[in-house]
Amino acid sequence: MATVHLRIGDLVWGKLGRYPPWPGKIVSPPKDLKKPRGKKCFFVKFFGTEDHAWIKVEQLKPYHPHKEEMIKINKGKRFQQAVDAVEEYLKKAKGKDQAHSDDKSKSDKGRKAAKPMKIIEEDDEDAFKGGSSDKEQTDSDPEPSSVRRLVAGTVSGFKWESSPVKDDPHFHHFLLSQSEKPASSMEPITKRLKIIEEDTRSTSIQAADSTAINGSITPTDKRIGFLGLGLMGSGVVSNLLKMGHVVTVWNRTAEKCDLFIQEGARLGRTPAEVVSMCDITFSCVSDPKAARDLVLGPSGVLQGIRPGKCYVEMSTVDPETIMELAQVITSRGGRFLEAPVSGSQQLSNDGMLVIVAAGDRSVYEDCSSCFQAMGKTSFFIGEAGNAARMMLIINMVQGSFMATIAEGLTLAQATGQSQQTFLDILCHGQMASTFVDQKCQNILQGNFKPDYYLKHIQKDLRLAISMGDSVNHPTPMAAAANEVYKRAKALDQSDNDMSAVYRAYIH
Repeated sequence: MATVHLRIGDLVWGKLGRYPPWPGKIVSPPKDLKKPRGKKCFFVKFFGTEDHAWIKVEQLKPYHPHKEEMIKINKGKRFQQAVDAVEEYLKKAKGKDQAHSDDKSKSDKGRKAAKPMKIIEEDDEDAFKGGSSDKEQTDSDPEPSSVRRLVAGTVSGFKWESSPVKDDPHFHHFLLSQSEKPASSMEPITKRLKIIEEDTRSTSIQAADSTAINGSITPTDKRIGFLGLGLMGSGVVSNLLKMGHVVTVWNRTAEKCDLFIQEGARLGRTPAEVVSMCDITFSCVSDPKAARDLVLGPSGVLQGIRPGKCYVEMSTVDPETIMELAQVITSRGGRFLEAPVSGSQQLSNDGMLVIVAAGDRSVYEDCSSCFQAMGKTSFFIGEAGNAARMMLIINMVQGSFMATIAEGLTLAQATGQSQQTFLDILCHGQMASTFVDQKCQNILQGNFKPDYYLKHIQKDLRLAISMGDSVNHPTPMAAAANEVYKRAKALDQSDNDMSAVYRAYIH
């Protein structure tokens, strides 16, 4: 491969992992952001997104020479918006250059030409040490757009020289798609970067942002099975179908399958039949007992497992259940991944779940387009059991927080304070979030339609407390919250939303 000669300010096509080539601009990194070790790379700000990343030099190609080639192989809406952003940037830059040229010809005739910018080559170790001024950086940043994430998926017909990112232990990429507000300069980047340090004692984490909503993804050609069409599973299956996946469904209550059959899904008569018909089968059920029964029961998953079949457990259960399921699946030659999700029914419907996966890394990669369809972000965190532990901790915090919010609302009322004012103040402070606003508004309106079942968050608290006991770690806040949810269940709130924990304080 010919040596790539690039410099700060150059427009490029950048290739990041499994993502398609995307237009960007080489910029100076934040002063306190270290350049990754290993192969030479440049810091790139992508157009049409709020993403920035270190990109290896062999994953970069000059923008103009490859423009037509890139446009031919990528027809996605977001991709076109990104290209339009590049053209708008070039148009503005040309106008600035023309104005500058006119001013210079009038006032600086006869002056010596400025020294040209140094070209950065592959072997230039100190290229980024000097950087550019803050003013130069801000003036040259691409214009932000409403597009928030890189389009994920495989782009056929375009070959890059290097191996995937995952093969290089010293190279990490950092996607910044989580911000709702575009950054006006490079300064906030360091505050939002997820910097992952290599540590031989722990499992490294790689985040993979996805683009299901209004995006363009390439669905896998593998046949997908899905078991369990509850609050979360229904939204997941709907998004898998919308994004073009071939899906076979099964549910304990068969009538729930009807809507998805109308949307193009196929029907499996038993879990074993679904697994035998499909390459990758997902399950999403209520608790550890349901997860075990689905695999080990009559006509269960285990009867349909064959060598090479993939099983993905998305239920939030304890790590012991995950280890048991992983063992029995792999004993039959199957491949196992756990992938519990963080979110609610609404987020599931919107394709905005957060997926936390662990187990067989190759299954995680095979599920790429599925995770893109159902979620906004996915994480892989190592061996089976880790995702169960992490999700229980996440839900323990969320459940305890919800109980505390309910306690605050009822205490406000008991002391003669306006609950609405309490909420207004809360939502203008540091604790402001969509979660707080929606849950509190529903409480004030007496609307406890389930978005996440109260009985399920209580189950997660119970499992998290048990997990703490197993490692002799105290969980007093979770234990207190668990008692409040148990009281709410005694008041017949199990099938209401988790926010119905409020009723435990007023009875």
